[in-house]
Amino acid sequence: MKHDKVGSVMTMDVVRAEYDTPVEEVARLLADHRVSGLPVVDEDDKVVGVVSERDLALRQATAPDPDEEPRRRLRFPARARGVRRRAAAAEAGTAGRLMTEPPVTVHADDTIVEAARTMADRHVERLPVLDEADRLVGIVTRRDLLRVFLRPDPEIRSEVIKEVLARALWPVPSGVEVLVTEGVVTLAGHMERRSETEIAVAMTRQVDGVVAVVDKLTYRLDDARRQPDEQALHGVAEDWPRRL
Repeated sequence: MKHDKVGSVMTMDVVRAEYDTPVEEVARLLADHRVSGLPVVDEDDKVVGVVSERDLALRQATAPDPDEEPRRRLRFPARARGVRRRAAAAEAGTAGRLMTEPPVTVHADDTIVEAARTMADRHVERLPVLDEADRLVGIVTRRDLLRVFLRPDPEIRSEVIKEVLARALWPVPSGVEVLVTEGVVTLAGHMERRSETEIAVAMTRQVDGVVAVVDKLTYRLDDARRQPDEQALHGVAEDWPRRL
């Protein structure tokens, strides 16, 4: 709820390079800001690639030794792409020539779960964050996402009470207790309707940092068994005092 979107946890002050930024400047930026990679942008602030310490290491490793005599290398079709990549890295003098492309990115409106899945699937540790126009607005790292899932128990409990019980299920259900232990939320107590207990459990599962929900809620009225017309009329009859 609070941090369900990438834009809420991203870093907005992004260290970046341009296509023509010299490799030496890229190395300095990485060292000075203590980051292992940064996005490369064009003149419209659109991300065209990502350059990382790994790219710099590849360039260093493949750079020709001036004291070594040239050797003829055998090339195989299956390795052609890797050979071209290493050759380009060895000769790269700018971020644009050294970067990895196309970049793996996310949008600020993407969910944190989507971003985490993208990181896992693409084996990356950071993702440039784009706005609606695909311009760079931030960056999110694996550490940023982990911070969301490592929230203190009291903070999780407070959000469940405020966002689930107080706001979504107003008026606040009396006699409902919220216990949180290592991210596991236990909801215990008595509520008026079965549908309210289901809403409480479902919304609690969506709170950042919740590992699991233990449902110990009871209810007086099983409104799931009602006919549609009866349920609609009952809802109108019970809800009208709240609107006064």
